[in-house]
Amino acid sequence: MVLQDFYCGDAFDAYLYFGAHPQPCGGVMFRVYAPNAAFIEVTGEFNDWNGFLMDKEGTSGVHSAYVSCAEIGQLYKYRIHAKDGRVFDKIDPFAFASEHTPEIASVITDLHSFEFSDREWISSRSKCYNEPMNIYEVQLGSWKKNDGAYYTYKELASLLIEYVKKHHFTHIELMPTAEYPNDASWGYQVTGFFSPTSRYGTPDDLKYLINECHKAGIGVITDFVLVHFAVDSFALVEFDGTALYEYPNAGAGISEWGSYNFNFYRGEVRCFIQSAANYWLEEFHFDGIRMDAVSNIIYWQGEPARGTNNGAVNFIRAMNSGLHHLHPNIILMAEDSSNYLKVTAPVEYNGLGFDYKWDMGWMNDTLNFFRTPPYERKYHYNEITFSMQYFYNELYILPLSHDEVVHGKATIIQKMWGDYDVKFSQCRALFAYMFTHPGKKLNFMGNEFAQFREWDEKREQDWDLLSYPLHDSFRRYISDLALLYCNNQALFNEEYNSLCFTWLEANAPDDCVYIYKRSSGGKSVITALNLSDKLYKDYTIGIDIMGYVTELINSDSEIYSGATPAAAASPIYIEKKRYKAMPYSFRDTLPPFSAKIYELTADSKK
Repeated sequence: MVLQDFYCGDAFDAYLYFGAHPQPCGGVMFRVYAPNAAFIEVTGEFNDWNGFLMDKEGTSGVHSAYVSCAEIGQLYKYRIHAKDGRVFDKIDPFAFASEHTPEIASVITDLHSFEFSDREWISSRSKCYNEPMNIYEVQLGSWKKNDGAYYTYKELASLLIEYVKKHHFTHIELMPTAEYPNDASWGYQVTGFFSPTSRYGTPDDLKYLINECHKAGIGVITDFVLVHFAVDSFALVEFDGTALYEYPNAGAGISEWGSYNFNFYRGEVRCFIQSAANYWLEEFHFDGIRMDAVSNIIYWQGEPARGTNNGAVNFIRAMNSGLHHLHPNIILMAEDSSNYLKVTAPVEYNGLGFDYKWDMGWMNDTLNFFRTPPYERKYHYNEITFSMQYFYNELYILPLSHDEVVHGKATIIQKMWGDYDVKFSQCRALFAYMFTHPGKKLNFMGNEFAQFREWDEKREQDWDLLSYPLHDSFRRYISDLALLYCNNQALFNEEYNSLCFTWLEANAPDDCVYIYKRSSGGKSVITALNLSDKLYKDYTIGIDIMGYVTELINSDSEIYSGATPAAAASPIYIEKKRYKAMPYSFRDTLPPFSAKIYELTADSKK
């Protein structure tokens, strides 16, 4: 790293210069940036926590020390002597490992001790633009527990991979993996931006998990917090006795979560954040980054009324451009609830440079509709169709994430209108809509087997629910939907091409029926949703070509605990009979609160 690039915010590898680096000849070189400190001492197990004075390298702001007796695995901190006379200990901002929580010291670590064996995966991975992407969002500490304790990253590898493969997820998204002190923050209040949380083991353990996922053909995405940092005094706050990482003004510096906002107008801070993003991609082989709270980067305090934060927007563009240059095939996704334009447009076209954006509008409209009683749904009919009016503005992921199943919001199944059984039938219809709607898919753990209890980071998922037929059949249904999605190119190829989606019925509010067609490469899939509480026998479904349809999935089938007897699928011939704006049609029974998915085959003789 060139120091001038660090000051200007251009470097992406600051972690190779700063931090604690074991030397080939023995000992450890420590470097820390603290331009406003009077002087700094490094303390640790190697000197019985007595101060070892670090050299202040001219006016560079860098303090360094070579400690010959320091060894890998030992704990250390920096003792900051501020110019105003205060003395306090800080953890290393660039530490590569941390002492097991609730202890906080940094740990001297060999950054390159693990040998990956995933070269084939790395060389062949892609952004999945014309491929299926079905993401399983996981909080490792509450997915499964080991007799009440945490499994390590290494122990979770076989358990998680087997489960993900069985249910046809293509990617795992880990909630924040960087170190954090408070369990209740779920990792969104970070203190160690380069340090994998010690709750689940060592950095090499996390690398093992990712390496094993790649060998099994599973991509791994990390959730990355780049807007703000934790208020804990032992970390970044007033690191050298002054506002080094944060804004000096509390009006801009304190976030809506009570944490400190990063000051994107300092080159050193920009370099710190983008080096951390690069670190997880380069050193851990993550396949992508989900960036948290992007609207709080775009706008001051996340509020459009306060105006665009131009310095932050310029930073995100530069960082995304740099990350794509360093790692051409990784995925950058934005959790952004704003209407800001060109979030997923390339930087060279004045975009923010993300590959995907979470479709929060689709999520909110869909869940609101399914909360609504059937007799009111005709007044909310367009909440289901509206997403396709703006879908082609960005490259979207459809998220039903952890945020939708906590803090009194109720889980996805619990959000459904009606009593117990009706909730299941509606939730099956909802997921058919999700998996056949254009856009990549993301579900939080527990969604796949209809967990009723809100997520609690202190408890594992309610796996005992799978002993109940309704929940186990729901799990089977989600697995079958995912398999259909992954194996049918009409549901993922060219999904951002408006010519590949056709509404066959989007104007039936009294029936509360929706029908649409997805097409690609000569293959077509039709989805019919009956979101009313009425049974429609011989419902006429308009179609735009002659041929026949074959049922692929019926959400009301007995095998999914529905009411329709399971039977071998037989083709239904499409009649040359005009129905509304369509020249052809066929008839089928649509049970209440149900979805039917058909394969459409054109009649080559017509």
